[in-house]
Amino acid sequence: MNKIKSFLWACCALLALTSSTNHKPTIYIIGDSTAADKPKYATSPERGWGMMLRGCFSEDVEISNHAVNGRSSKSFIDEGRWRKVLEHLRPGDYVLIQFGHNDEKPQPERHTEPGSTFDANLRRFVTETKAKGAHPVLLNAVVRRNFHKASKQNDDDEKLRDAKFTGEDIVNSDTLIDTHGAYLVSPRKVAKEEGVPFIDANTITKQIEEKLGPEGSRELHMWYKPGEIPTMPEGRQDNTHYNIYGARVVANAMADAIGKAVPALQPYVRHYDYVVSTEGRGDFMTLQEAIDAAPSGKPVTILVLGGTWSRPTIPQGKQVELVRYFNAKIG
Repeated sequence: MNKIKSFLWACCALLALTSSTNHKPTIYIIGDSTAADKPKYATSPERGWGMMLRGCFSEDVEISNHAVNGRSSKSFIDEGRWRKVLEHLRPGDYVLIQFGHNDEKPQPERHTEPGSTFDANLRRFVTETKAKGAHPVLLNAVVRRNFHKASKQNDDDEKLRDAKFTGEDIVNSDTLIDTHGAYLVSPRKVAKEEGVPFIDANTITKQIEEKLGPEGSRELHMWYKPGEIPTMPEGRQDNTHYNIYGARVVANAMADAIGKAVPALQPYVRHYDYVVSTEGRGDFMTLQEAIDAAPSGKPVTILVLGGTWSRPTIPQGKQVELVRYFNAKIG
């Protein structure tokens, strides 16, 4: 029965995506800080993977990121954030639903229980998305970078923005140790019950982090020594939140997973060597920086997300192709 539901869902999604001539399908993202846009992108390298997803799809699909720092499935609903998404949803749109990090927290305004209130909130997102003629996709939480078997549980990931760099990194495992427990099970369970796609974001990010290892995986996160970032004079040591590089790596992996889980979106998935955006949605905020980073003697594709740009200087020997989105103009 679930296979039949999934097949019918895929057929409906494909029909909705291809039949509308006046409405670009929009991928909405709801979730927490690991996916959220960051308003201080000009002065901080912290990014959410959802902030970088724009550079992983063609212009034929819109991306609307409503994930917010510190929110759980409960607080996202209680603060009216879900209602605002529902007001904009149209038939043929998609909603990526990813919570868990903050549902685990003890504060009553955020806490939910897996198998109970957490599942109920996820089911509400799914049911109300379907009622609007849109398509829900459930994801579980991304991993925390935890290579310690007895790691101390933090009561608030948002406090990590005040975690000063110490250089101390207690590691006693070659593999990541899970910190989410049953909160990883609920999205998979609800997706199966409701016959909607599920993306195992936890396994995807676990594989990324473990491939890099305990030391290399720091490069994905907000690990900065004092003085590296002017706005963080005492540095930062944060194993939850992504930096620019980490968010780009995870966004690319998520785009592939979305294309696999939702076949109708697969033709619109794109990958570029570098993405440039004045809004912090890429690797660089200036085109010349991307050109300078490109290796010589190797074809490199750079996506330019809108805006008007001065013509960059391309040194001899660099093979650079510029792809322009949203009427980007290069003088």
